[in-house]
Amino acid sequence: MIDGKRVLAVIPARGGSKGVPRKNVRALRGKPLIAWTIEAAAKSALIDRLITSSEDAEILEVARRFGCETPFVRPAELSADDTPGMAPIRHALTQLPGYDYIVVLQPTSPLRVTADIDGCIGRCSSSGADSCVSMTLAQSPPQWMYVKQDGFFVEPFLKGAEANVRRQEVPAVFALNGAVYAARSAWIETGHSFLEGRVACYEMPPERSLDVDTEWDWHVLSRIVDDREVDPPASGEHLR
Repeated sequence: MIDGKRVLAVIPARGGSKGVPRKNVRALRGKPLIAWTIEAAAKSALIDRLITSSEDAEILEVARRFGCETPFVRPAELSADDTPGMAPIRHALTQLPGYDYIVVLQPTSPLRVTADIDGCIGRCSSSGADSCVSMTLAQSPPQWMYVKQDGFFVEPFLKGAEANVRRQEVPAVFALNGAVYAARSAWIETGHSFLEGRVACYEMPPERSLDVDTEWDWHVLSRIVDDREVDPPASGEHLR
């Protein structure tokens, strides 16, 4: 709860992952990937209720085993490859009404810590924004990006952009990292997304911003956690 307002956190985890099959229940240092998100969210000082939304029986069983509620089975039509990302979130709000804030925690961001979750919720509340999303500083500005045409020719992504502009001359740009999405429930219920209206940014460092979407991402993630002597700290040291 924050400022007397109730917070619902949803972990959306469908079973049909293509890039990394069954990634949500795949073991990472001896525990399923989804468990990393459940454990970080369970330590939140602001979340009133934590649930997993899935159509997959195994994912739901694993979530329950690690202490997460599974109050419903997500309809199969809301778990297809082409299902809009907001559809399962709005479904959760219809199933569990009465919460003032909705927080989405994708299980593919296992390196986020509890302080990131509470920081994003807190910023959404204190800023007066419609939503707050976690982001990280982009490695390259859009002025340095190109799109391919006709197979192998390229042209600037930004028309008329100066490709030789120095880094010191361009503003800092941020990219979504997929770790935390927070919003006022009423904003989502009325058909808006987390990226519409007044959107606040909660910045996270790159070392906690890995979003697992491919086998290469999984390889990088495995190396990161294997190189650590202990699990990621829940206190969020070195927050930006």
